[in-house]
Amino acid sequence: MKPAWDALMEEYKDHPTTLIADIDCTADGESLCQDIGVEGYPTIKFGDPADLQDYEGGRDKDALLAFAKDLKPMCSPKNVDLCDDDKKQQIEKLMKMSASDREELITTEQAKIDKLESDFKTMLEGLQKTYEEEEKKKTEGIKAVKDAGLGLMKSVHAAAQKGSEEL
Repeated sequence: MKPAWDALMEEYKDHPTTLIADIDCTADGESLCQDIGVEGYPTIKFGDPADLQDYEGGRDKDALLAFAKDLKPMCSPKNVDLCDDDKKQQIEKLMKMSASDREELITTEQAKIDKLESDFKTMLEGLQKTYEEEEKKKTEGIKAVKDAGLGLMKSVHAAAQKGSEEL
């Protein structure tokens, strides 16, 4: 995907309204990647820098170019005219709030996401533990069955079948 992304960046390097960029989330860009919700690599995001959305389309050059060509300004505080009535009302309500009230609301809503992520991680760890326990149980069970003579049973059965076919 890297060559396709580099070609896309080159194609849009002097574009007046569209920025195509990449961030190294393993180095200096790590904190930015955490802030915008990058969880795996490569991740492609688009939209308002303060409200980036996940890109789910193709990863080859043609798919990326087609997507980039269709990018248009999106509903945002800078482009309220592009918003539907509900979004316009939300923006208006949020703009009327004090900065501290908005920050508190953002913190509260982000805490909900953080809790969901934490709960998911805890559940995943529980699944991993259960998987490991069941894998061990299965492996030990199979070994016990084989040690009890399954291989010998199969060998005797095959020999007996072969012996009866020769008669």
